[in-house]
Amino acid sequence: MRVLWVCNQCIPVIAKHLNIEIPNKEGWLSGLSEKIIAEKDKELELGIAFNGGLEYGRYKGEYEVTAYGYADDSKAPEVYDEALEGRFKEIIEDFKPDVIHIFGTEYPHTLAVCKAAKDPKKILIGIQGLCSVYAKHYFDGLPKDIYEKETLRDMLKSDNIKEQQEKFVKRGENEIKAIKLAGNVTGRTDWDKKYTNEYNPDAKYYFMNETLRSNFYEGSWDFEKCEKLSLFASQGDYPIKGLHVLLKALPKIKEEYPDVKLYVAGNKINGEDSLKKKILIGTYGRYINRLIKEGGLEGNVEFLGSLKAPEMKERYLKSNAFISPSMMENSPNSLGEAMLLSMPVITSDVGGVRNLLSDEEGFIYPSLDEEALVNAVKKCFAENGSESQKAMCEKAGKKARITHNADTNYKRLLEIYESIAGKQ
Repeated sequence: MRVLWVCNQCIPVIAKHLNIEIPNKEGWLSGLSEKIIAEKDKELELGIAFNGGLEYGRYKGEYEVTAYGYADDSKAPEVYDEALEGRFKEIIEDFKPDVIHIFGTEYPHTLAVCKAAKDPKKILIGIQGLCSVYAKHYFDGLPKDIYEKETLRDMLKSDNIKEQQEKFVKRGENEIKAIKLAGNVTGRTDWDKKYTNEYNPDAKYYFMNETLRSNFYEGSWDFEKCEKLSLFASQGDYPIKGLHVLLKALPKIKEEYPDVKLYVAGNKINGEDSLKKKILIGTYGRYINRLIKEGGLEGNVEFLGSLKAPEMKERYLKSNAFISPSMMENSPNSLGEAMLLSMPVITSDVGGVRNLLSDEEGFIYPSLDEEALVNAVKKCFAENGSESQKAMCEKAGKKARITHNADTNYKRLLEIYESIAGKQ
C-alpha cells in the first residue's frame, strides 16, 4: 500500500537526512512518523511531500521514505498559486499513491493537491484547525480601537489586525473548496466533524486521535519541583491564541498572588529581541505591551521565544500549571502534552476542547469570561499540593494516555488507509 503524505513542513527524520533545520512546530506529525518508522511495516510504503523547494530526494535508513519537495509561499498563505497543481501532478504520477493524506487545511497546497489528484476517493484530509471558523473569532476580546489601528510594520507588510482577519477569511475559502473536493476526512472532535459535514456531507469522516511528540510520553509533573504560582502558555503571537484576555485577567490574579509568573513560548511579538523588532512591532504586539504596562505586570510576564521539544517539556514540568486562553481551537496538542505530563491544566471552553478534557480533569472556563478565567487560576493555585489536585492531574494523565496512545492511533491509521485503498 503506497501512501503519500502532504505536509506543510519537513518532518525531523527527513530533515536530519537532508541536513536542514528541524522544525519545532507540528509535533504531532513527528510523533506519528516516528511510530510508522519504528513499526517497519513492509506493507506500507510512505512518500512525503513537504514545503521546502526540494525537487526530489530519498531517505534511506531504518525505514525507506521517498521525499518530494514543493514550493508554497507560507508567508502569504491566503494566496493560491495554480502552479502548485502542476508540481503535485508530477509527484502523484511519480509515486502512484493508493492514498493521499493531506495534513491540515490552512495552506493553499491542500487545495492544489485536491485539484491535481484524479480520484477524490484517494484523498484523505486530516483536519487540524479550521481557518474558516477561526476568522469569525479573530477579533474576540479585542477593543475596536485596537483592530482599527496599524503600526509602521503593519503598513509595510499590509498586515494590520483587520487585514490578518481578512487573510484568514481567504484561507478559509480555499479550505472549504478543498474539503468539498476530498472523498475522505479524518478528525478527532465533535467540533471538526460538525463543520466538515457542513462543508462536504458526502465525504466519509474517520475518527482518529493524535499521536504527540515521543518525549512527552515519559516523565511526570511534580508539584514539589515546579516553580510555584507560575503559568505556561505555549503560544501567544496572534489574537486567536487569546494572550490579551489572559493579560487583562492577570492583574486580578496578582492581587491575591503577587508572585504569579506567566511564561509565553513562541514568536516574541513584544519587540524585545532587538531595536529593529521594537521599531517594527505589530499592533497586536504593541497592545500586549500596553496591557503589561497598564496592569503593572512587567515583572510577571516573560516571553521565551521558540522552544524545541526538550525545552518545551522542561518548561511544562517547571510550571505550576499550563494555560490555554485561546479564542478558538479544535483540540490543542499543547493541552494534550500537558495532560500527558499529568500537570494542572486550565483552558478556555472552545472548539473541541471538551473532547480532550472534562471538568474532573482540569479547569475549563468560558473563553471571553475574564472573571471565570481569574477564578479558574485562583482555584488551581489554591489547590496546590492538595490531594484533590493530585487526583485531578492523575485523571488528566490517564485520559491523555488513552487519547494519545501511539499504538492505538497507529492501528487506527492503518485501518483508515486500508479502507480508502480498498484493502478491507
